[in-house]
Amino acid sequence: MKVAVGRGSLPTASLCISDIWGNYPKVVQSNGGTQMKLFQVDAFTDRPFAGNPAGVCILSDTRPDGWMLSVAREMNLSETAFVTRQRDAYGLRWFTPKTEVPLCGHATLASAHILWEEKLEAEGTIIRFQTKSGTLQARQAGKRVEMDFPARRVEPVNGNNDINESLQVSPLRTYNGTYATDGDLFLLEVESEDIVRRIAPDYQRLLSTAALAVIVTSRSSSSEYDFVSRFFAPAAGVNEDPVTGSAHCYLTPYWGTKLGKKEMVGYQASERSGVIYCKWTDDRVWLGGKAITVFKAELLA
Repeated sequence: MKVAVGRGSLPTASLCISDIWGNYPKVVQSNGGTQMKLFQVDAFTDRPFAGNPAGVCILSDTRPDGWMLSVAREMNLSETAFVTRQRDAYGLRWFTPKTEVPLCGHATLASAHILWEEKLEAEGTIIRFQTKSGTLQARQAGKRVEMDFPARRVEPVNGNNDINESLQVSPLRTYNGTYATDGDLFLLEVESEDIVRRIAPDYQRLLSTAALAVIVTSRSSSSEYDFVSRFFAPAAGVNEDPVTGSAHCYLTPYWGTKLGKKEMVGYQASERSGVIYCKWTDDRVWLGGKAITVFKAELLA
């Protein structure tokens, strides 16, 4: 593998680009394969080593699900996206190292970022993705990428002791929604940002609960942000996701209702951390963030 690292950074995510539009020279391997360009992108940040690393493969044609899952396992990132050029849009699917998921924010942001940066799409073009969550759009807003995602609601439920004990928290309120196609997502509101930051999950215990994914959130103690959160999904193959766009499909209407706001700024308080700019319009949310390409290489397999 040939590697080129820019801006003094190290690899933190992967984007594999097949040379499908003539932008890259094709090199035929002895096994009949074709070299693919690799990019690694940190999403929801403007500096390397922060935000959420995302993997993306831009394909010239569709590939079997098993192959895409194998690539995602090889990348070993929270999500790897697979993009296929269509007539006036792109097909887009996302895989963790364990399973396919129906929605992923940071890998969508990374995909759009590279399409513009590598001039596969013209500056200012609105990019449309066809996904299992419907049609998603990405647009440029200054130095940010903004994505049009579905707003997701949660309903109040009784607290779940197994989940609470696995996270060592006593939530003020507990809510339930659907994650992926039929999995249970739990949203826990806790008293303070300090509690959110100090969570040290017992992942094996959390894995044995009813939760496919858990969001823990509180109001922000800083005037820079409206709310903070963390996201845990060991049952989906991701213990803690650093910065989760799809979680903000739930958090934006949740905090928008509580705070009486349509525009908010969310901070995900993972170790890598990241910032998501949120706009809520009825059944849609616009999620915005920056991205930085930190790694380029060539995939020979």
